[in-house]
Amino acid sequence: MSTQPSKRWVVKIGSSLITNDGQGLNLTAIKAWMREFAELRKQGYELILVSSGAVAEGMARLGWTQRPRTLHELQAAAAIGQMGLVQAYEKYLQEHDLHSAQVLLTHEDLRDRQRYINARSTLTTLLELGVIPVVNENDTVATDEIRFGDNDNLAALVANLISADQLIILTDQTGIFDKNPNEFKDAKLIESCSANDRILDIVAGPSHHALGRGGMLTKVSAARRAERSGTSTIILSGKQTNALLSVAAGTYTGTTIQPAIEPLTARKQWIANQLKVIGSIQLDAGASNVIRSGGASLLPIGVTSVTGMFKRGDLVACTDDQGNEIARGLINYNADETSKILGKSTADIEPTLGYIDEPELINRDNLAVL
Repeated sequence: MSTQPSKRWVVKIGSSLITNDGQGLNLTAIKAWMREFAELRKQGYELILVSSGAVAEGMARLGWTQRPRTLHELQAAAAIGQMGLVQAYEKYLQEHDLHSAQVLLTHEDLRDRQRYINARSTLTTLLELGVIPVVNENDTVATDEIRFGDNDNLAALVANLISADQLIILTDQTGIFDKNPNEFKDAKLIESCSANDRILDIVAGPSHHALGRGGMLTKVSAARRAERSGTSTIILSGKQTNALLSVAAGTYTGTTIQPAIEPLTARKQWIANQLKVIGSIQLDAGASNVIRSGGASLLPIGVTSVTGMFKRGDLVACTDDQGNEIARGLINYNADETSKILGKSTADIEPTLGYIDEPELINRDNLAVL
């Protein structure tokens, strides 16, 4: 691979690498990665680390051999393990006269527009100060309803948040193959493809690792989310020596997933990246085509059905007549109102409801095409 990447990176390291397959922190590996971080900083790179492993490290410290299932036990393990992670990163970065900063995020931090801006400003300031932000999900307060779901997804959202040039996912695999390399000896590494390449849907499967919530499927999903800010994604093995430095040198072996769409504006990135969709509206073929082309508001005449009990200002998914999500946006009418005016022209909104708040269901400035 000979691509010369840009200078602002989000680096995600999986739990199987950080925790030595669940046997406590792999301090030797962490020390080596922090040495690479220090060298990359000298080369002018801005780096944010998204680190898995808090739950697994907490399990090791508690002597647990099986991942707990209850939320409160997972949160307790994460709280204990996070201490070990932060101590390790700070210790090995200080050997190179660098400092780390712990940044714990929940989905609510990115759902609220003001908190989203605050998170972006904090991370940007830390980068300007030459500090390495270490980002993790705030497992001690997140609930199943608002959690990011996996750190691949979180890393992509952070890449969107700070408009990263590159998302680098270090995993225990060389990259993405055209078939399962554990089953087929002739499996070939996919060195480069676009984020919308159908081969990714075919070959990316769920994780076989007991400690991870990821797998290639979540990494592909993360790459597609990252592309919304024009970020390309590199997936490669973190077990190889100087993996990150090889990316900087353009000599790495792995899979590069290039953006296939134009970057969204900051506001539309924020809309597109919200994980908590309250309801959905289905569009007819004509409206779907107009929305896919971009630049248009969504009018009630193009809506055929409504699902969910959303309120004015909630985030709703827009699906085509096959049920595929094509966009999401902040809706101007609640579910009951939307049900009454669907299929009607703008001129019919006031006669139907007795009032009119907005002439469209979703204004184009509040609509992000996926």
